[in-house]
Amino acid sequence: MRLQVLSSGSGGNALLVRAGELRLLIDAGLPLDELERRLEGARVPLHTLDAIALTHGHLDHARAAGLLARRSGARVFCSTAVMSNASLRRAPSFHAISPGGTCEVRARRGPDALTLHAIPLPHDADPTVAFRLEHGGRAAAVCTDLGAPAPEVGRALAGVNLLVLEFNHDEALLAGGPYTPALKRRIAGPRGHLSNAQSAELLRLAAGPALSTLVLAHLSATNNRPELARAAAEGVLAELGLAGVSVLVAEQDRVGPSLEV
Repeated sequence: MRLQVLSSGSGGNALLVRAGELRLLIDAGLPLDELERRLEGARVPLHTLDAIALTHGHLDHARAAGLLARRSGARVFCSTAVMSNASLRRAPSFHAISPGGTCEVRARRGPDALTLHAIPLPHDADPTVAFRLEHGGRAAAVCTDLGAPAPEVGRALAGVNLLVLEFNHDEALLAGGPYTPALKRRIAGPRGHLSNAQSAELLRLAAGPALSTLVLAHLSATNNRPELARAAAEGVLAELGLAGVSVLVAEQDRVGPSLEV
């Protein structure tokens, strides 16, 4: 299994998963033409996309999901609540996955499949989930858009080999930044986004001996800096005796490397 971040941040989120011949896109938050360019950059023709799994219904995660599903023929995996979003009207087929549920995602051609676990998250779009993916004895997780480092989320992420985890904002930069007071309260609230310190707390719960790669995701371009997020993550990993874990920062404007799980 391999994961590749196509885009990460408030401008749009998308992550590609390869498992044998299976091609799964987690979130489709970019405009369709840009998302198609990112997939082309990852060498994935549209007709080979098997499925799209959505973490929640906010536009920066679901914007092009329906149009992309219609153009590619991919099935959309999401909660029943998200199925009614306007962004999904063009999708030809759905598979409902409830928070806390598990399903199998299969390739349309060939026998390849992976197991998808939906982990409930506290966020102001109900429901919102993280995804834990399992294939061939390996596990990865994608966890962004949550307002608090809940212990039950940390336990659900534990034992993965590769973790994509939100490091959204630095508390001081957010407090002193240009956002309105209402938006600052929303971001910093219990159903908003994780600060670097909160992300580090969640990482402390989730990281273990199996973890080899950590991707810092959904960084705010206004309220965070890659070096601050990296310092918070690497500090926890060092405390846990996991300084050998590879730490990368996902980018908004560039396709990331294809990472082996």
